Amino acid sequence: MDEEKQFDNTPDSTSEVSDLPEDATGVSSSDPEEVSAAAFEAEDVPIAEATAEPALEEQTALDAEALLAEVARKDAEVETLKAQLKDLNNQSIRIAADFDNFRKRTQKEKEEFEQQVKCSTLKELLPVVDNFERARSQIKPQSEAEMSIHKSYQSVYKQLVDCLKRIGVSPMRSEGKEFDPNLHEAVMREATDQYEEGVVMEELMRGYLLGDRVLRHAMVKVAAAPEPGDTSTATETPTAEAENAG
Repeated sequence: MDEEKQFDNTPDSTSEVSDLPEDATGVSSSDPEEVSAAAFEAEDVPIAEATAEPALEEQTALDAEALLAEVARKDAEVETLKAQLKDLNNQSIRIAADFDNFRKRTQKEKEEFEQQVKCSTLKELLPVVDNFERARSQIKPQSEAEMSIHKSYQSVYKQLVDCLKRIGVSPMRSEGKEFDPNLHEAVMREATDQYEEGVVMEELMRGYLLGDRVLRHAMVKVAAAPEPGDTSTATETPTAEAENAG
């Protein structure tokens, strides 16, 4: 009887197996097939991860190459736009320079044309001035009536001269100065020892300037060197210009 009780108190082998804890896979160790499958799945996880890493790296490399290519393309576009901008700036500078040159040239041509018109008009007035001056030097009033007339036209002469001065006309003072072909026209030469050779002895017709431009050359008599041994009075000899004029 005691032996039966002792036998009953012995743990059953089946209950011992069922009471064992499950392994890491969550499958009871009492099922060998399930244990093997769980172990295989556990080993397959790092293999899949190891296979995915090179693919991810390859994709990352491709993305980086594509990004670098896009950056290079954008850089090329930027350089192209910079070159176009530089070319447009150069064109703008050239156009501005051309316009400025055109403006200056047009202004110069305008001023030149105005000077030509002014000169041609003033040249027509100079003979009138010459006649007034001849009258003043040659006419000698003898009576009060003649003096009144003389003063009247001399007043007109003065107004004309003042008007020419305001425009910029000035008379030349040639007598006693060195002959200058840019200012003077020699119509006569005279051998003399009173003046050095080439000096203007007399102004036969007054010359005029408009600013620094010659409006009319002065017609002058120029001193020539006397011939050796010639003690006679100096004689006037016409120049080639006067001969051609005759």
